[in-house]
Amino acid sequence: MPTLPPVPPAVGWRTSLRLPRDHYVRLDANDYSVYPAMIGRRVEVVADLDRVPGVLRRAVGGRPARLRGRHRSVVDPAHVAAARRLRRDRLSVRRPTPTPDVEIRCLADYDTVLGLDNFDSGVA
Repeated sequence: MPTLPPVPPAVGWRTSLRLPRDHYVRLDANDYSVYPAMIGRRVEVVADLDRVPGVLRRAVGGRPARLRGRHRSVVDPAHVAAARRLRRDRLSVRRPTPTPDVEIRCLADYDTVLGLDNFDSGVA
């Protein structure tokens, strides 16, 4: 029997993706929640046969057990609360009303420039 290689073989599943707006990653037809502040950033999903040990370098979402069923979701209540808080903060920001960058003229000024201010329409 030959000796084992010096580096163990890579096992499990690893991929990288940009986290969508719903802050879930899909693995084998199941969805796992990720901290919503990572939306739009590149995340790395790592899984083995039993666990989904982590997502990303900084926002590790715990160590949820990998689901064997299909079309199920693993939701961390902290992620739901953070998503609600981020949504509330985004909606509470007051945006200033835009002011026009051009002068708004009275239409009578154009009649004066074109010499139409004393125009007789012939209607009695």
